[in-house]
Amino acid sequence: MANIEKYSRQILFAGVGREGQERLLNSRVTVIGCGALGAMQIETLARAGVGHLRVVDRDFVEESNLQRQIMFEEQDVADKLPKAIAVEQRVRRINSDIDIEAIVADVNYTNVEEIIEPSDLVIDGTDNFETRFLLNDACVKHSKPWIYGAAVGAYGLTITIRPYMTPCLRCIFETMPPPGTSPTCDTAGVILPIISMIASIQATEAIKILTGQFEKLHGSIVHIDVWENLYNKMKLGKAIDRVDCATCKRRNFEYLNARTGQLATSLCGRNSVQITHTDRVRIDLGELAERLRQSGEVTLTKFLLKFKVGDYELTVFPDARSIIKGTDDIPLARGLYAKYVGV
Repeated sequence: MANIEKYSRQILFAGVGREGQERLLNSRVTVIGCGALGAMQIETLARAGVGHLRVVDRDFVEESNLQRQIMFEEQDVADKLPKAIAVEQRVRRINSDIDIEAIVADVNYTNVEEIIEPSDLVIDGTDNFETRFLLNDACVKHSKPWIYGAAVGAYGLTITIRPYMTPCLRCIFETMPPPGTSPTCDTAGVILPIISMIASIQATEAIKILTGQFEKLHGSIVHIDVWENLYNKMKLGKAIDRVDCATCKRRNFEYLNARTGQLATSLCGRNSVQITHTDRVRIDLGELAERLRQSGEVTLTKFLLKFKVGDYELTVFPDARSIIKGTDDIPLARGLYAKYVGV
């Protein structure tokens, strides 16, 4: 039973009250991505008393994350923790009353529907349009509200999407931007204040939805440039009635209907490629470590294996997923994966 006194100041706020707090405690939220936006969203919602948090991330904590990803500490880097695990451990220290479930996985068309299935709400903490369009398909298909957010440099935006009641992401962005045409945190940098502002708006919208106060939602595309002191709201209005959207009008969920096989994705300007198996493959990291020790430097934890060979570093997870660092050339990354992992 949750200690309701913990939330006494939040209960005093008329927008929440005791009934709203009880609804929060009974809510289920899934956050996809535990990086900059996701970390702040999760900590805010954990402190607010959202009773069930599912957090999903494919990556591990690196030193360059610490400047803006508030959940993580230097020890997490030293321990080579997956981000989802580091977040889970921190949330348990912050609020032991709530349930948190960490999933270390790549979100793709084979698992996204299962991942979001128990959720009352899904929040975007990702860093790429491919996953966001996939989330949009899954959430629209299953009528689950979700909150989009993005931030780079000092600029950010967010949209709250309620399927069949508001425009969905593809009503607004009909197609994904071509690769390499959008700035990323690794090409344009990013400062923490814009992360804080966008994540705070996302978390506030989440609290409104979870407490049933839909009339308080901003109903806009919110743009902020914290460096240039700009704040803009573009009302969505009746856009859903005007756009022949492939997703929410024609229910063509093309991002969910991808082919099976091995997926390879360049990671957001990081000179890295991720290799993912769509089949449910498991790998014995201990056995792999023994095979690789004669070929390069191996570091093994219970969560992942790191293997350095020449100019490349392979991080391998138990589900056979790997992040190959040192190249953004997908064929080269596939070759390294086949040579050393061989799954």
